Amino acid sequence: MKTPICSFCAKTGILCPKCEAKFRGGHISKADVELSVQLTKLAEKFPELDKMTLIRAFDIEGEYVLVLKGGDLARLRRESQIMKKIESELQRKVWFIEGEASDRKMLEDLFHPVRILTVNTVWLPDGSKLTKAIILGRKTERFPLDIEQVKKVVKEVRGIDLLVEFERL
Repeated sequence: MKTPICSFCAKTGILCPKCEAKFRGGHISKADVELSVQLTKLAEKFPELDKMTLIRAFDIEGEYVLVLKGGDLARLRRESQIMKKIESELQRKVWFIEGEASDRKMLEDLFHPVRILTVNTVWLPDGSKLTKAIILGRKTERFPLDIEQVKKVVKEVRGIDLLVEFERL
């Protein structure tokens, strides 16, 4: 598995001078380092992970967000038990998104399997912008996702203020 740190550092858990400089310079975060080490160990158990690339990792209020290279998420979804095993091994909720994806694609990845009808950008009078995602159906107690956590993930990863609405057709 390719990670933000070199393979030696990912296998040993100790940063070499080059990776240490990247960490001190702010190019990689503590979550990048920790998850690179953990995912490299998991790749020994699950060889499918060796074909993937971790671009960035975020720790948002006790949940992990893994930003993967394009195409890796589709491969993971085909092997859905791997996603569950990653969560159980890391003992946290894990969100998976693709790094090169558009904002709409990223939202679809986060809301998967819930269907998004449309994504709009709303410009506010103060010059800021708000992204509005309209979800098919209505919000019930059984809705599979925590909308507030999705908003926090989108804000942290892409800097997008998100508004989620539900619409029944």
